[in-house]
Amino acid sequence: MTSTVPAPTTTTAEDSALQAVFLDMDGTLVDTEDLWWDAEKAVFAGLGHQLDESWRSVVVGGPMTRSAGFLIESTGADITLPELTVALNDSFEARIGRGVALMPGAAALLAELRAYDIPTALVSASHRRIIDRVLESVGADAFALTVAGDEIARTKPHPDPYLHAAARLGADPARCAVVEDTATGVASAEAAGCRVVAVPSIAPIAPADGRVVVGSLEEVNLAFLRTLFPASH
Repeated sequence: MTSTVPAPTTTTAEDSALQAVFLDMDGTLVDTEDLWWDAEKAVFAGLGHQLDESWRSVVVGGPMTRSAGFLIESTGADITLPELTVALNDSFEARIGRGVALMPGAAALLAELRAYDIPTALVSASHRRIIDRVLESVGADAFALTVAGDEIARTKPHPDPYLHAAARLGADPARCAVVEDTATGVASAEAAGCRVVAVPSIAPIAPADGRVVVGSLEEVNLAFLRTLFPASH
């Protein structure tokens, strides 16, 4: 079975202002948000606590320290933040041991970006050990750069991860497109000055200036991303 990548038709590489594309991982490229919640519930069940479903929208997309800290405070569990961080990563990693599923449209988008030599980075709040396991399924060669949450002093929702990615790729953040699924990630990208495509996973995200909201990655291709950066003549 073969597939072809359609040529972008809206603008050409020469007249597009797009310099790079940055993609979030969990819930954006790979279908792992449910796995993270299952991992969190399992760890806290082992500690004798049940997580409230309403907390899911609070912890989704957040850095591990924020999410874990919130769950400790909310449950009163007798565990330290460093201990919980290890436990959550262990629990999640066990769940992705046999691979993870790509979100609909993710494979086609990554293939198109690679075919047209668009610098692409994976920018995640997840830790390096988790990213490397997920890349076994996604393919590390799809990205010129990957940025992990435990490699940046301030991760999402701060702008640092996206500013770091832009600097590493020699791109102007204002000419970078970011695809995110959570309000935390959107806040990070917008604080960095990037154009954002939001594909909400768990909680809704409203459209705003400099932000487009779509229902699926199947609606996102290179031509679409280039329309976010009208050429100046």
